[in-house]
Parts: sequence; C-alpha cells; structure tokens
Amino acid sequence: MIDTSVRLAGLKLENPFMTASGVLGSSSSLMIRALKAGAGAIVTKTFTPNPREGYEPPVVYSERCYTLNAIGLSNPGMEKIAETIKPILKMGAPVIVSVAGGSVEEFVEISVKAMNAGAHGIELNLSCPHVKGLGADLGSDPDMVYKVVRAVKDVVDIPVFAKLSPNVNDITGPGRAAVKGGADALVAINTVRGMVIDVELKAPVLTNIYGGVSGRAIHPIAVYMVFRLYTTFDVPIVGVGGVETWRDAVELMLAGATAVQVGTAIKNRGFKIFRSLIRGLKSYMKRHGYRSVEEIVGAAIRR
Repeated sequence: MIDTSVRLAGLKLENPFMTASGVLGSSSSLMIRALKAGAGAIVTKTFTPNPREGYEPPVVYSERCYTLNAIGLSNPGMEKIAETIKPILKMGAPVIVSVAGGSVEEFVEISVKAMNAGAHGIELNLSCPHVKGLGADLGSDPDMVYKVVRAVKDVVDIPVFAKLSPNVNDITGPGRAAVKGGADALVAINTVRGMVIDVELKAPVLTNIYGGVSGRAIHPIAVYMVFRLYTTFDVPIVGVGGVETWRDAVELMLAGATAVQVGTAIKNRGFKIFRSLIRGLKSYMKRHGYRSVEEIVGAAIRR
C-alpha cells in the first residue's frame, strides 16, 4: 500500500505537491483548477497591505532552461484575501496565503487578515529579489527575519512558513533566525537574482533591469539549499526551484524536503504536471519499496 500523503507543520496534504506563490496570479479559478488537477495544496500569490500594480512591461523573459521575471509583486491588496480564497477553501485542500510587508507591523497586520479569512497557513515572503524594501531586502537581515516571524507567530494560531532567499552568503543565517522566531517550516528557495541584456538593443530585457531567475537552471541551487537547511535544523522543509519532472521533485525530497512547490513548470506544461508528478512519485516508491513519502525525505543524506 503506497501512501503519498504528507504531514506538513500540522497540515495534511493528499500528496506533497503544491503550487508556488505567484505562478497563478490572483485568480481563484486557476487555483481551483490546480487542485482539481491534483495539487495537494495551494500557495497564493503574495498579498501586500495595499494594492500594487507592479512594474511596467516587459516583466517576463523566457529561454529554454529559465525564466527571468520582475513582476513587482502586483496584487489586489490584503482586503481582497477573503474574496480570493473563499471559493478555494471549499475544495478542502490546505490553502496557504503568501504575505509580504515593509515592516514587522505590516507583516502582522496582513497575516491576521489572512488567518481571519480562513487560511490554513501563512507563507512569509522574505525573499522576493526585485522589490526594494520588501522580500530579500528584509529577509537578508537575520534580525529582521526573527522579528517578523516571532511577531506573526505571536498573533496567529495557524502554521507559519518562512520563504527564504538564495541571494545571501549563507541561507542558514536567515534560516536560524526564522527557526528561532518559531517558524513551523522553511521554504527554499525563491528566485535567484539575474539579468539579461538584449545585445542588439544594448539594453536590459526587463523594465526593472534585473529580476528573479526561475526554472530548470536554478534546480541544483534549490537542492543544495534544501540540503543545507535539512542538515542544520529540525523543522520541515518545502523545496521549490526548477521542478519539471517527478525526478526533480524526488531529488528535493531526498535532500530533505517534505513537500515540493511547482511554479515555472505549470506555465510551461499546464496543470497536467501534477498528475505526472503523482504518477512518477508512486512508480518510484513502488520500485524502491517505500510505503510513505516520509521514508524518502532526507534518504540521500541519512546514509
């Protein structure tokens, strides 16, 4: 009997595959489609206290092995959280609301708003690489990471995930601060800062000049970061970065991830990616004699 369900910071997922924040925008219908296609949980687009229009286009540039984006955290603001997630909650799967702010107080305010709207968990976006004053600017400071996580944990009674940035010297620094602050899980990683220049136009391809690299190119970085966190802290890890096949997902699990988020692959392959991941995971478990996903987590490290 093969059981693909996982327990993640007290939440039960029918399988370990989640949407990554931002990939489906703020569309409730797309998030519902992801669940119907097999996703075990939803992570919403990041909400900020006030609406944000984001950057002027072009905001996305894609090549075969990566995508570069600088959306600018466009979102309708925290007052739309309840309206956005209400229809998704009816599906029965965990709904985790991603939040970002420019101060401890803003993180607290929006996290309470998400909890009151019915969210099953909060993902603190401490790692957006291209919005000044938010995300990685805040998340690269361990003291601020601790203060944000601790303050949010003090006011909510649902799991709090800290999404960490790879754009630091050592991810265990912010990781340690998040764990000390009471984070129920760590999410690794967000996009990697990058830049592309059009050699004919002699200009950056994005309006914001630089952005965040996602997709296949960052997968080895994600695997390493998950490994570093798994071997340093005793909290669940959610792996994210360049997952296109079940092998990529299992690789993150073997490095220590309890669950895996999928982003760019949804854009490239559609919602069918979830069925493919589930089938591949089940086949792998059968071949290797695993009865539960828990047996896979960190198996490459525990030898």
